[in-house]
Amino acid sequence: MNALVVAGVLIVLLGISYQTGWSKSRNLVTADGVKVHSRPQYHGSFTAIWAMIPALVILLLWAWLGGGITHNYTVSQIPQDILVSLDQAGLNGAIIRINALASGYGVAGEIAPWEQAAGDAVRSFNFLAFAGTLILAIVAGGAGLIYARSRITARLRARNTVERVVNVLLLACSAVAILTTVGIVASLVTEAYKFFTFINPLDFFFGTVWAPNNAGGDNHGSYGLLPLLSGTLMITAIAMIVAVPVGLLSAIYLSQYAPKSFRSVAKPLIEILAGIPTIVFGFFALVTVGPFLRDFGNAIGLQISATSALTAGIVMGIMIIPFVSSLSDDILNQVPRTLRDGAYGLGATQSETIRNVLLPAALPGIVGAFLLAVSRAIGETMIVVLAAGNAPILRGSPFEPVSTITVSIVNQLTGDTDFTGPQSLVGFALGLTLFVVTLCLNIFALYIVRRFREQYE
Repeated sequence: MNALVVAGVLIVLLGISYQTGWSKSRNLVTADGVKVHSRPQYHGSFTAIWAMIPALVILLLWAWLGGGITHNYTVSQIPQDILVSLDQAGLNGAIIRINALASGYGVAGEIAPWEQAAGDAVRSFNFLAFAGTLILAIVAGGAGLIYARSRITARLRARNTVERVVNVLLLACSAVAILTTVGIVASLVTEAYKFFTFINPLDFFFGTVWAPNNAGGDNHGSYGLLPLLSGTLMITAIAMIVAVPVGLLSAIYLSQYAPKSFRSVAKPLIEILAGIPTIVFGFFALVTVGPFLRDFGNAIGLQISATSALTAGIVMGIMIIPFVSSLSDDILNQVPRTLRDGAYGLGATQSETIRNVLLPAALPGIVGAFLLAVSRAIGETMIVVLAAGNAPILRGSPFEPVSTITVSIVNQLTGDTDFTGPQSLVGFALGLTLFVVTLCLNIFALYIVRRFREQYE
């Protein structure tokens, strides 16, 4: 509720300041013909910036410092004789109870008089702090609005100021994306390094047995990556065998052969698959596809497990079809019409044009779509959790249960974990491995795109 109030106030400030700057700049037409430097919308944006920045600074300062101030005030409401008798765990529990009373949710057990008094005091403090911060933000925003309005003149370089602010915002957004990636990599590398202080990297990357000892102790168990990597690659290969032909051929038909009426219906239906939650595909694999493959195998004399790499791969391939089909369709439609017209002018048939002109011209984008689908398959979790069988054993048959890297990450990081032993830290080593694999795929995709795009530009 507090966040909604703050957002509403900021929106009102933004609207008032923008309209104020706009309305004043519209009147800046002098009789002696002084030319206005910036258009009215820049004056409105200039005023809005000056009204919003002071208010946001006040709110961000309270968001940064408010937690510590509230914590110190809450501690100050605990009687001194009780405070000295509490250890850190007891103090945290008392603060939680006071905050629960202040929020109105109540607590379990008997409420001591000092707890109720502290809860009432913290409730009043929170209200006054929120109201004071909001009023101060409004006053600061109003002051900025008045100052900006007083600066608006015919020769004010409002456009330059607004564009500098926009550049800073764009730079900040870019920095967030970059720093997020750096933070993810740094956390993975740091925790994986801790894992390799317990387990030899050679035993991890080249080990053939995955049997972590989750009970702890000196016997950490075996952490061989190869069973998980082989299961991941096997399921991904099956998924691509299903998705690539179906997706590419459907894209060719929809973009080159299908009438517009059929395309307008078929393309959205294919893309609906991309919107189905992966847990639904997992249940579909577990309940329908797995039993069907088992019964089909029995009918032809093959021993196929209901939960196997084949089951997970087929269902994952169905899930990936929209990625391949939609991206390939868009790429095929972007091939210049002149290439096709030139082929037809030389006497080529439609199939020859598609095979010899269209597909080679669209090859970089199609390869990129395939590798994007591979990355999606490698990182999939829910389908393989339910359909692959969760058997981390090095196998060569797709008809038997396997496990993957993502499933093992879920298993190792689920439950009571303290992140001090290899049983939990191995999840970061697996995550780093998965990150490197997908990064290599993306680099390869960029190489293919740049290598072949030059032939058609």
